[in-house]
Amino acid sequence: MTAGTALSLIASSKTLALRIIALIQRHPGVIAIFGFLSGVASFVLVDRQAGLAKVLALVLLVSWLWLVLENVLRERIAARFGFELPRPLLRYATQMIHQESLFFVLPFFFITTTWNSSQALFSGLLAAAALVSITDPLYYKWLAPRRWIFLAYHTLALFAVMLTALPIIFKLNTTQSYQYSLAAAVVLSFPSLFSIITVRKWWRGLLLVGLTLAIGAFGWVTRTWVPPATLWLTEVAITTEFDNQNRSPGEGIDSLSVSQLRSAGIYAYTAINAPRGLDERIYHVWEHNGQELERIALDIHGGREKGYRAWTHKKNFPQDVVGDWQIQVLTDAGQMIGVLRFEVTPDAAAAGSADQTPAEPQSPTPADNEAEPPAAVEPAEPVEQVEPPGEPEAQPADQPSGAPASADQPKNQ
Repeated sequence: MTAGTALSLIASSKTLALRIIALIQRHPGVIAIFGFLSGVASFVLVDRQAGLAKVLALVLLVSWLWLVLENVLRERIAARFGFELPRPLLRYATQMIHQESLFFVLPFFFITTTWNSSQALFSGLLAAAALVSITDPLYYKWLAPRRWIFLAYHTLALFAVMLTALPIIFKLNTTQSYQYSLAAAVVLSFPSLFSIITVRKWWRGLLLVGLTLAIGAFGWVTRTWVPPATLWLTEVAITTEFDNQNRSPGEGIDSLSVSQLRSAGIYAYTAINAPRGLDERIYHVWEHNGQELERIALDIHGGREKGYRAWTHKKNFPQDVVGDWQIQVLTDAGQMIGVLRFEVTPDAAAAGSADQTPAEPQSPTPADNEAEPPAAVEPAEPVEQVEPPGEPEAQPADQPSGAPASADQPKNQ
């Protein structure tokens, strides 16, 4: 290649770059719309999005390295090739990465968020970050000039993408994905802190390390605020009846009387969507008036279109059962997948007699607080996740009343 040809290519590249910048300036919403639509498409095609998730995670990591080493790399490229990359092009490229990444993860987090919990804070923060990425005055005049905030913003986007991508690409469970994503966020936060803390004395170095570790500790303590991006409930039911043959719940209820509860017990049914090939341990945590009574482990497997079905059946209850009940569906790390709620009301006859003669409070006996028999979870299905006809039903293993709760082991008959 002659020198004239090289100069011609450089001039053409600069002209093309300037045209792209002008096009983006005229239609700033196009990138955001593209990012949002591709995010929704990826969410719908969850089994086929591993490639896009991998590319986004890699692009975010490379772009983060570029942001940290931007000045050095620009000088090296200019010295080596005699061509300086236009700053506007780099800014718009970074903005496009942020838009694509944030709108890619938003559908996952929005459907997995329990909105009446602290998870709404994290999902709300992601939504605010996405809005900033498509609002040029905020992005360029407020965010970009503040370098440490800009790096923190980029780290948040990478953290969210890794939480979504790792279970899909590497089949890591949510606990492993959170640990690796948090570790990456802690490492990437170091340059942000380094830019605001000048290490001139030894105690400033200790402060820098301490703040970095504090970010990691804060991220782990507040992990319950972060939704499990790739796990969500597709069907839930609180019911007193269950069809073991078809593994389907009866009519759902939101309240029942004390006598109904003690005569039939209660089923908590959940169908959980997970990426194909993912094995996950979840928990049904039974709570009465805010007090945890039992925590039952269930192992689920991803890939079933309608979600992997798991249920727990509670028969043994304390003496005082009136009030609000809820079953929290949690991951092994304590992230909430969803909540089922129901209310137990006094029997009509008991309520009438209580109006005449107040009942004396009674202390629960040890037998009243004994754990329920183990819960039931459907047996593992074929790889195609299709239920063949005549598949043996799953039932709770027979166990004497008062036996301790354990991880569910179905009894095939």
